[in-house]
Amino acid sequence: MAHALEPHAKTLAEAGGEASFGLINDYDPRMRIVMACVFAIITVALSTIPALTVALAVSIGLLLMSRLPIRRSLKRMAMMDSFIIFMLVLLPFSMPGDAMFTVFGFPASWQGLWKAIEIALTANAVILTLMVLVGTLEPVTLGHALHKLRCPEGLVHLLMFTIRYIEVLREEYLRLRGAMKIRGFRPGTNWHTYRSFGYLVGMMLVRAIERSERILDAMKCRGFSGRLVLLQSFNLTRRDVMFAAMLSAICLGLLLLDLL
Repeated sequence: MAHALEPHAKTLAEAGGEASFGLINDYDPRMRIVMACVFAIITVALSTIPALTVALAVSIGLLLMSRLPIRRSLKRMAMMDSFIIFMLVLLPFSMPGDAMFTVFGFPASWQGLWKAIEIALTANAVILTLMVLVGTLEPVTLGHALHKLRCPEGLVHLLMFTIRYIEVLREEYLRLRGAMKIRGFRPGTNWHTYRSFGYLVGMMLVRAIERSERILDAMKCRGFSGRLVLLQSFNLTRRDVMFAAMLSAICLGLLLLDLL
């Protein structure tokens, strides 16, 4: 979810300009990650609109508990919806079934409409839950929690370094684009533009490799041995267990509602 953050914002709460002091932040990060995955899997397995509507309502309830800025959170959800809006619009026309109406000879089916609604409810419920339970974690805390959950160290390193240096790569890209503009480059639909963007991507890769080598040398000078050094320990409290049990009961209720 780093693409949804403003520069220098570490969590969704900081990107909103306000610190999140809701109940969600008091729970164990490991439990939040596990329950977010469980809720996402259960939601994807649902197939009826009433159950998916309840799942979306549960995710909205978690949003209210986290005290994230509602408007900004909904904007980030809209960013995700923009990627699937064309699929949702075209689904009634591409799925066979009972026709609702016809546009230029192409019938739109009721079955396609309900399937589009199901996909929209599923995607928004899952994304909103991940934003609340995982997106509010600081990247270092998220990395430590994943390490405690026995995730491969290589993947944890990759995640933490990506979050740390994605803004550095963005700044490098902006500098290169600025240099291209100063030299009179104007993008168009011609081979010169394609070659220029190819050189831009190549230069980005070269500079990224050179920077990664310098960073690795600096880390080795500071005693980095390839393993994570945990700076904090997590304690699972009774309140964490109660929250996990409550969310698990909700997931079980969603499955039962889906079967009715």
